[in-house]
Amino acid sequence: MDILYLLIPLSAVLVLAILGVFGWALFRGQFEDLEGEGARILESESATVDADQSMLQRTEEQSPTARNVSS
Repeated sequence: MDILYLLIPLSAVLVLAILGVFGWALFRGQFEDLEGEGARILESESATVDADQSMLQRTEEQSPTARNVSS
């Protein structure tokens, strides 16, 4: 029974912390454009990533020190 004196205030603090984080996220605009964020994942932006990766591979192929480090 004595543990309830610890658990009840602890759970109240936890609930207030969760509500505080939710309120912070709500007022910072985290939930304003849910459909846009879902569509952003499906957009084709991989060309810039692939171009960066191909530049990195060309640099490694041309640099003799890169071969020594990776060996």
